[in-house]
Amino acid sequence: MRREDIDPRFFGDRLAYNRAVLVEQPRRWLVVAGHEARDDEGGIAAVDDVRGQLRLTFRRLAETLDKAGFALSDLVQIRIFTVDIEAVTAHYDAVLDELAAADCRPASLLAEVRALSDPRMLVEIEGLAAQ
Repeated sequence: MRREDIDPRFFGDRLAYNRAVLVEQPRRWLVVAGHEARDDEGGIAAVDDVRGQLRLTFRRLAETLDKAGFALSDLVQIRIFTVDIEAVTAHYDAVLDELAAADCRPASLLAEVRALSDPRMLVEIEGLAAQ
């Protein structure tokens, strides 16, 4: 597989995402459903804590990717949905930290929605991975 990052964008002084990611001849694709900050018992964790929910959601994404033989660095697209865009942008360094630690440079979307499936959820992240 060949991957080319198209038009990288920076948030402050750090690479945040790409406008596009060209993937040529991938062997495998993985479509990743929306993930949220769930604890080990399945309940919503870090209630009222955007930073905590972002970090745990990325951990859950990594676990799912790993089960399929992928890593966060294989993500070519993520979509972050939130009910409070101001809170997420105020804590966006948590997203940047997770992406940088995984050497992950996806095309991305950050959007505010009216509600998520559980009223305690502040964020939900879905993705597309390729190898």
